[in-house]
Amino acid sequence: MTLPNEKTLHVLTGPTAAGKTELALQWAEANGAEIVSCDSLLFYRGMDIGTAKPGAGELARVRHHLVDVCEVTERMDVARYVAMARAAVEGIVGRGRRVLVTGGSGFYLRAFFAPVADEVAVPAELRAEVLGRYEREGLGALVAELRALNPGGLGGLDTANPRRVVRALERCRASGRTLAGLAADFARRPGAFAGWRVRVVCLERDAAALRERAGARVEGMLRAGLVGEVARLRAAGIERNPSAAGAIGYRETLAMLDGRLPPGGLAAEITRNTCALMKKQRTWFRTQLPAHRTVDAARAGIEGLFE
Repeated sequence: MTLPNEKTLHVLTGPTAAGKTELALQWAEANGAEIVSCDSLLFYRGMDIGTAKPGAGELARVRHHLVDVCEVTERMDVARYVAMARAAVEGIVGRGRRVLVTGGSGFYLRAFFAPVADEVAVPAELRAEVLGRYEREGLGALVAELRALNPGGLGGLDTANPRRVVRALERCRASGRTLAGLAADFARRPGAFAGWRVRVVCLERDAAALRERAGARVEGMLRAGLVGEVARLRAAGIERNPSAAGAIGYRETLAMLDGRLPPGGLAAEITRNTCALMKKQRTWFRTQLPAHRTVDAARAGIEGLFE
C-alpha cells in the first residue's frame, strides 16, 4: 500500500451497474482516501436519479470531488475537467489523504493517464454560435462544415455524437487548423498527471449479470421519480446542453414526454440503451486502459484491492 503523501492515483473503474460506488466508499473509508469522480454526468446539479448519483448519506461517508459542480445548462469539457481534477488531487495529497478516482466515463478517465486537452481556447461567442447552429440546423449542418474545413477527412471522429462534433468544429474554427494538425500537436503534449503513479482496477461482471442489474436499476429509477426529475430539468433548460439531454435515461424520458415513446416502453428502452453502453464500456476498458487488474465484482473486497 502506498503512503498517503505519495503521488499515486488509485483508479477504480468498470461498466455501469458493476458495483463501483459501494466498493469505492468502503476502500476510501478504510484507506484514508477522498474520491474524485470521473463520471461525465455527476457534474450536473439536479441530475440525480437518472445518474445513480451517490445520495446524501454516501456523500457524507467520504469527501467527494467533481460532483454537483455545475448547472445542467453549463457545458463541461475535458479541459475544464482536467483543471478541476488536478486541483482536487493536489488538495487531497496536500491534506495527507489518498486519492481514489472512480467512474466509468472513458473520455474523462483517460485524463489520469494520457493527454486529453489541447491548448485551443474557444471564445464564448464562438461556443454560443456553434451551439445555436446545432439547435437550429441539426447535427448534419455541423458535420458538413467540418468536412469542408477538413478536406483530408475527419479521422476517427464519431460524427453521430453531437458533443464530439460540436467540440471538433469549435476547435477547428478557433484555431484555423484541421483536426489532423491539431491531433499531431496533441500527441506531443504530456498528460496532466505525467509523473504520477497510476494503479488501476477494473471491476467486471458477466454480461447476463450486468443486464439483470441494469434492468433492476432502471426500474428503481422510475420508482424513485425519474420522470418527474426529467420534467423539472426540462424546465431548467437541460435541452440547451446536448451532453446532458442526450444522456441515457434522460433522452428516452424526454422522448416519452414528447409522445415519441409510449410510457409502457420507457423502462425497456432505457435498459436496452444502458446495455449497449455497457458493451461499449467493456470494449473500451479492454483496449484503452493502461496496465490494470480486472476484478470480479461479485467477489471483490477492499483487502488488497490495489496490490
